[in-house]
Amino acid sequence: MTDPTALPGRPRGGVLSGPATARAHCVLAPNPSPMTLDGTNTWIVAEPDSDLAIVIDPGPLDEGHLQAVIDLAEQAGKRIALTLLTHGHPDHADGAARFAELTRSAVRALDPALRLGEEGLDAGDVITTGGLELRVVPTPGHTADSLSFHLPADRAVLTGDTILGRGTTVVAHPDGRLGDYLDSLRRLRSLTVDDGVATVLPGHGPVLNDAQGAVEFYLAHRAHRLAQVETAVEAGHRTPEEVVASVYADVDRSLWPAAELSVRAQLDYLGEHGLIDC
Repeated sequence: MTDPTALPGRPRGGVLSGPATARAHCVLAPNPSPMTLDGTNTWIVAEPDSDLAIVIDPGPLDEGHLQAVIDLAEQAGKRIALTLLTHGHPDHADGAARFAELTRSAVRALDPALRLGEEGLDAGDVITTGGLELRVVPTPGHTADSLSFHLPADRAVLTGDTILGRGTTVVAHPDGRLGDYLDSLRRLRSLTVDDGVATVLPGHGPVLNDAQGAVEFYLAHRAHRLAQVETAVEAGHRTPEEVVASVYADVDRSLWPAAELSVRAQLDYLGEHGLIDC
């Protein structure tokens, strides 16, 4: 049996759904897959003594899941007053419009196309609902519209797909860009160093108890992959497909299409920085 304390970020064992911190409760969506891991983590966040709650990433358009989120909030004596999106991928956002209809709550997102209501989200915004404080942290890279949410009272950050509870994320070229992603990881690292963030509440996979360790692992992983891609190009592998077959030979082939997106982002990054010939 693998010791979770030895894994990057020290993933929390046990059932994924349920309380994660004093203010954050995970509801796991029933959409497991190689890309979504156990499924999408929908987060209910609220002050313990408040009757208002915020939901982050309602997940896919699954009536049973959306109703389960509402039921859990109501059982805790809370009304869902606001819906937030970390980014617009369907496994996080497809259920948002229906969820807003069911809860009569606005949907706030960076991408105007995903919003329901007049307000969006932007870097530096501070959301205060029912006494809860969430700070909007721009973390583009996985997608151009990716955001994270800093929950200071719990020394936690909700990362969407920027950091996962298991494995590593895809830089979804061409919308996602590797340079942006590396900057976002460094921004998250500063939260762990300067703001005391200790816990990662990810969009997929288990809670991570060592936020700084998780960020450092992701940065090291990206540096290692970049070096591998550069070496593959130098060895004559010129197309993204050829690079994937060389660099990701030990990865399940079902994940190669996603790996190709990241490789395209890596090739763009290396070319932009003059490290390979475009």
